[in-house]
Amino acid sequence: MMPQLVTVKTVRLNRRPIRIWIPVLPVLLVLSPAIVLAVGVAAVACLVYRINLLRALGSGWRIVSALPGTRLGIEHGRTEVLVTIR
Repeated sequence: MMPQLVTVKTVRLNRRPIRIWIPVLPVLLVLSPAIVLAVGVAAVACLVYRINLLRALGSGWRIVSALPGTRLGIEHGRTEVLVTIR
């Protein structure tokens, strides 16, 4: 299943946390021309390096499908950022 929502939470010392919700589908629709271009470049790269294009696209889709449930936490100094993909 494709991810539906990305939540970004920023926590700073002595301040209220900031939480941002980003819906994935509208972002994909806006970025679809760039995605089509990236798939075209990937297809040319697969031909140049003699990689099976269908297998490469399938592997990419499996990676995207495995993203829901991923949590990424980054801490730098007194600021912490937590990214959750649902």
